[in-house]
Amino acid sequence: MTSNHTSESTVHPYTREMAMIHQVFRRESRLLAELVQDVRPADTARARVLAEHWRQYAVGLHAHHTGEDEMLWPVLLPHLDLDAEQVLAMEAQHRELDEGITEVRGLMDRWQDQALPADRDELAEALRRHHRQLCAHLDEEERQVMPLVALHVNEGQWQAVGERGLAETPKNRLMIALGAILEDSSPQERQEFMARLPLPARVLWRLLGQRQYRRETDRVRGGRRA
Repeated sequence: MTSNHTSESTVHPYTREMAMIHQVFRRESRLLAELVQDVRPADTARARVLAEHWRQYAVGLHAHHTGEDEMLWPVLLPHLDLDAEQVLAMEAQHRELDEGITEVRGLMDRWQDQALPADRDELAEALRRHHRQLCAHLDEEERQVMPLVALHVNEGQWQAVGERGLAETPKNRLMIALGAILEDSSPQERQEFMARLPLPARVLWRLLGQRQYRRETDRVRGGRRA
């Protein structure tokens, strides 16, 4: 599964929800490479905006993978035999992605100080490598592992993973995180996702969250469409 529009009735809710979250990382990793490449030489103000967005992205991706490694895979593995190799491969790929993130972090820190063209180009290429590696990992996880999650993980265990992710999201970023999940989702996916949220969260999204997310995307993307 590589598309986020997976709202057919035959798709398990866990698989659908995970695909919606994965789509955030696919989109933002692609956009980061494109946005960095477009920055004019010496535009350090723009470089700082994108560097901060990268840091938020990297924190979110790390929290997502750590949640899987510490809360989802340990629940799943006791139910598996030969399929356990597929789950262990996910853990190994998380470690490999961490190495790429460390490389990007160093290049990002260097580039934002002066926004030199050579540093920009090296950083953009590293971001493109990260995007390709990440998409390959997410595709494999959705294709090979999420069907096993749907079979063996119960609702309470799945909710615990989500609650951990929620707890690790700063309160002032909650509406931005929600907007990122909803942005590329189908109308049915949005309706189902919102229905699972507490009423105060739904009201806050309508009153403030949508505007907060638009301001954030305008600031980061500078008019570029996703």
